[in-house]
Amino acid sequence: MTAVAAPARVRALTGAAGDPRWSRPAMWTVLAAAFVLYAWALSGNANEYYAAAVLSGTRSWKAFFFGALDAGSFITVDKPPLALWVMGLSARIFGYSTYSMLMPQVLAGVAAVGTVYSAVRRSFGRTRQGHVAALVAAVVMTLTPITVAINRDNNPDTVLVLLLVLAAWFCLESLRTARLRPLLLAALFVGLGFNAKMLQAYLVVPAFGTAYLVCARHGLARRVGHLLAAGVVLVASSAWWMVVVDLWPAASRPYVGGSTGNTVRDLVIGYNGLGRIFGQDRAGGGSGGANFGGQAGAGRLFNDVMAGQISWLLPFCAVALAFAVLLRARGTVFDGAAWLLWGGWLVVHHAVFSFSHGTFHPYYTTAMAPAVAALTGMGATVMWQAYRGSRGWAWALPAAVAVTGGWAFVVLRRTPEWLPWLAWVVLGATTVAVVALVTVFVTGLVPASATGAATGLVAGRGRMAGRVTVVALAAALVAGLAGPAAYAVSPLGARVNGTNPTAGPSTGRTGGPGGFGGPPPGGELPGPRTDALQGGEPDARERGSMGGGVAGSTVQYLVANQGRATWLVAVGSARQASSIILSTGRPVIAMGGFTGSDPAMTVPRLRELVSSGRLRYVLPGGRGGPGGGDTAVTTWVTADCAAVDGHTGLYDCAH
Repeated sequence: MTAVAAPARVRALTGAAGDPRWSRPAMWTVLAAAFVLYAWALSGNANEYYAAAVLSGTRSWKAFFFGALDAGSFITVDKPPLALWVMGLSARIFGYSTYSMLMPQVLAGVAAVGTVYSAVRRSFGRTRQGHVAALVAAVVMTLTPITVAINRDNNPDTVLVLLLVLAAWFCLESLRTARLRPLLLAALFVGLGFNAKMLQAYLVVPAFGTAYLVCARHGLARRVGHLLAAGVVLVASSAWWMVVVDLWPAASRPYVGGSTGNTVRDLVIGYNGLGRIFGQDRAGGGSGGANFGGQAGAGRLFNDVMAGQISWLLPFCAVALAFAVLLRARGTVFDGAAWLLWGGWLVVHHAVFSFSHGTFHPYYTTAMAPAVAALTGMGATVMWQAYRGSRGWAWALPAAVAVTGGWAFVVLRRTPEWLPWLAWVVLGATTVAVVALVTVFVTGLVPASATGAATGLVAGRGRMAGRVTVVALAAALVAGLAGPAAYAVSPLGARVNGTNPTAGPSTGRTGGPGGFGGPPPGGELPGPRTDALQGGEPDARERGSMGGGVAGSTVQYLVANQGRATWLVAVGSARQASSIILSTGRPVIAMGGFTGSDPAMTVPRLRELVSSGRLRYVLPGGRGGPGGGDTAVTTWVTADCAAVDGHTGLYDCAH
């Protein structure tokens, strides 16, 4: 039995029979590098909004299920809770800390890299080319700057990407094996993605559906039937939590944060749905929020804010897709399903992200990284094969390298004070790669392995061409990956900016009214942060102010005088509430939700909470977010409650 188990363990490390000996060690090296990039020197609470919900979920299973911001379950966060469940279970098992909350994110990011590797390799079969394409894809996925930034954070996008990549893997597996079950599993994972970030998960559906409809090895009627069955699974796996919440009596559950009518349906259609695309503002959503990633338009992903986060290899992907279309038009046989799936994924995301007029953060584009990675790996492999085997198609590879390196030079020169030498290294590498590739092509030299020549002048020319080609490929790697790699390592030395995580240098062209404010890429949010739950002490700035402008002395007073009340205090917005929850570990009501404009608190509701003894203190400020707040609540508090001496803005409503 031992003799059988040992080879299995070896195969896990070195690969199956027939695989190149380097393939599996190279894959494990990339995964280890991804883990280091995503896990190195994590600190703080990342996005305090979600961190407070994770902590609250460790104190109350009700808060855990609904994704409530506070353990008293007054209001939910503005997203479905699947990603919070993953982090919350870890925090329940290991105790709340930076690493117990963020390590599931790190592992999800690493798993996504491995899944992309597997999906790309399977598209080529067990061939050397397949392993090369998969390895390139894994490296690109690992080094995508915005992916590194978001995988070190607690926003739901990391879990969303893993679920969508798993869905892509199963969709391709269904096409490869002509079986229905993998397609149904693909639909299941997209539905789970919906419960991480709602309608954004559905952006992959057109690509999956098109790939299956065009490439499945069944008759048309059967393909349509399979897609309808997958649609049923998609709806069921998407809607179950929404149905449960909306059918739950509203009086005994939290208010649905971000909604206008206290229903998840409203959240799906408005704030997390059409409002993101058309800018129909709700709870801080509208077009003003677009300033986080620049103005909507065809050039958004290439502007000063976005270019360094996701655009490095988009020119290469464009050339690769055009090349694949030309090959298909000429009747060349290759895995069209993979090109349709990943190409459709990239095109749909590019269009939606470019032209959305609602709130737009750069980190949304991490959902493009799997498609960019897969298309880069597949494109590089196919264009290399064409370069070696066809003089008619040999132009594609040097052209792709030229436009990629040229664009990287442009991006790096936008911040000439940051690593000023790197842009010129990239330009030099691009020049070397293109000149070498063109020289081999124009002179008619080809590597010896391509000709099979073994003697004389031809063999010598082949060896010379081989050396030149190796130099060209090495230079091409520098041209394509040096820029994103430099950006990718930048978050390792910076404190996690949870609200708007980005990588690379500040461009000075970000920020906006959405969310909690817009710091520059790689920068930090202004205001206090506390690590009291991890044994840390507030710094000098934090001793004077906590909770989005709430004085530290006021927080101390509230803790000392909470008594038997369920909530420590009611404040205007989640920015105030989150920081107080994290610094004290106690429930705090965010009356206006994320931005302070949710109609969650009314005068009758506030009176009922006070009269029942569940709430005593109110800080009514900070509710003037986009869309306004309930001024009647503030009017009632200031008129009927007693101001607490020495604590500006604090009212005792049980006085």
